[in-house]
Amino acid sequence: MDIALRVPELVHSHELRFHINKMPQLSSQFLQKHRELRLAHLALSMMTMGYMWQEGENNTVKMLPHNLAVPFWEVSQRLGLPPILTHADAVLANWRKKDPEGPFDMENLEVLVSLPGGDSTRGFFLVTLLVEMAAVPALRNIPTVINGVRCGDAETVARALEVISQSLQDMTDKLKLMQVYVEPSVFYGIMRIYLSGWKDNPCMPKGLVYEGVQAEPMEYSGGSAAQSSLLHCFDELLGVKHEAKSGAFLTRMRNYMPPAHKLLTQDISLQLSLKRFVQQQASERLNQAFQHCVTKLLALRSYHINVVSRFITVPAARARQLRNQSQELEGEMISRAPTALEERGTGGSGIMIFLKTVRDQTKGTLLPETSK
Repeated sequence: MDIALRVPELVHSHELRFHINKMPQLSSQFLQKHRELRLAHLALSMMTMGYMWQEGENNTVKMLPHNLAVPFWEVSQRLGLPPILTHADAVLANWRKKDPEGPFDMENLEVLVSLPGGDSTRGFFLVTLLVEMAAVPALRNIPTVINGVRCGDAETVARALEVISQSLQDMTDKLKLMQVYVEPSVFYGIMRIYLSGWKDNPCMPKGLVYEGVQAEPMEYSGGSAAQSSLLHCFDELLGVKHEAKSGAFLTRMRNYMPPAHKLLTQDISLQLSLKRFVQQQASERLNQAFQHCVTKLLALRSYHINVVSRFITVPAARARQLRNQSQELEGEMISRAPTALEERGTGGSGIMIFLKTVRDQTKGTLLPETSK
């Protein structure tokens, strides 16, 4: 854990690769509990991202050394996770309360391990965690909706959907904290590359060899909000149908979720159609509750587009301008950002086209009366 806790410092001094290369061969055989395995995956993934991107996009490595690659692969296999930093690592498994009895808020939370970017990196991970926590009431009410549909109980379904709507609103409100705790130039110019993977990435077109695992390189996508099971669950519940390209990307991102999370989204997808149930019932309250849910999901996705614009699109345009002018003064941090990621998400998607397509498909889920 010593090296994992020092990743930002060792990247800054350009010593992380040196320390990892001389590290003894790690063994995962003594890791037994799920929490131990998750912590190991978090630590190994942070070390891997630091190792890969220590020198930026122009001095990448083609092979992860065996003393890191082999234990990372072993732990990943036992957890059913890929050997790369995922949303489940950086957000879901990367926090603790300073005061165990205190509130679950930014002042009382800290990350376990981090990446370059200082307070902005901490803010990015913890604000995303708060968005996840805001969704808990909604997740708890999904089984109530499913059972209500099975029993033909319109009032129970409506009440549960009203809770889910409020939860979606709370998620949007928490996401707004991103502009308080994360500096766009730091996110774009420093932090973002460390969330990037080796699939659909021009910096590493052939992927990465995991030494001691297999001789052929492997490709894995970087961290992405699409790896969170939350919106997948809501899409399946509400009946949001994605078009082919965006749908294929979202489906692939489920392979980056903990297996239980992936299974939950699949189970929801197999249930009776909520939208059809709503349309068959003569319940104004149920109609309004369903519409409100879709509207709140639409608002969350629209605000996410706003965030991506502020943290990626605008800095990318500024970076291009600075490079064209050969200026490296106040925009030095941004101008050095990886050019390969200018139009892409860290998961490898063409980010704005993808997000707007997903938003538009969500809008298409509204009931006909108000979708005009």
